[in-house]
Amino acid sequence: MTPLAILFALVGGAWGLASDRIAVRWPEHNGADLPAGRPVGWRTAVAVAVGALGLGLVPLRFGTLPAVAVVAVYVAALTLLLATDLDQRLLPDEVTLPAIPIVLAFGLVGGNPLVSPGGLLVAGVAALAVPALLVLVSVPFGSGAFGGGDAKLLVSLGLLAGVLRLIVAVVYGFFLAGAVIVVLLALRRITLRSFIPLGPFLILGAYWALLGPG
Repeated sequence: MTPLAILFALVGGAWGLASDRIAVRWPEHNGADLPAGRPVGWRTAVAVAVGALGLGLVPLRFGTLPAVAVVAVYVAALTLLLATDLDQRLLPDEVTLPAIPIVLAFGLVGGNPLVSPGGLLVAGVAALAVPALLVLVSVPFGSGAFGGGDAKLLVSLGLLAGVLRLIVAVVYGFFLAGAVIVVLLALRRITLRSFIPLGPFLILGAYWALLGPG
C-alpha cells in the first residue's frame, strides 16, 4: 500500500457511507421494499467496505494520472450504484447513462490503458452484444431478471474495460450471485420465489475485472 492508495481508500470508505445515505433518500422510493430514511445497517457496511477497497486499488492498478482520475470517478459511480441497488433494486439512469459517453470519450482520446482507440470498435460491439444477449436469455425468467440498468452498466463497462474484462465481470457476477443464492437458500433466508437483484453482483464483478490481477 502506498500513501496515495491509503488516501484513496479513506475517501472511498467515506464515499461508500455517503452513497448509502444518498440511497435511502434518492431516487424516491417508489415501490421499494424499504422505507426512505432506513437506519445504518449491513447495506451501509457493504457500501463502505466496497468503496474503500475499490477506490484504494485504483492508484495501485493504474499508473497515469488521467487513467487514475477517470477510473476513480467510474469506481465512485459503481459504489453509488451498488448502494442504490442494495436499497432500492435500482440502477439510476442519472448515473449509468452519463458514464457511457464519458468512458467512450476517454477511449477515443487514447487515455484508456485497457482499451486502445484501435480496439474501441470491438469493445463497443461487445458492450452492446453482451447485455443484449443477457436480455434475451433472461426473457423466460420474467421481467426484471435482467433490467435496463444492468444493461446500461455493462455498456459503459465494456467500453472502459474491453471485451475480455467485460466477460470476466459477467461470469464473476453470475458466479457470485449463484453462490450467495445457494447460501441464502440453505439458511432459509430466501425462497425460490424471492427476487434477488443481479446488479450488486455485476458491480462486484466489474470491480474485479477493472481492479483485480491480470
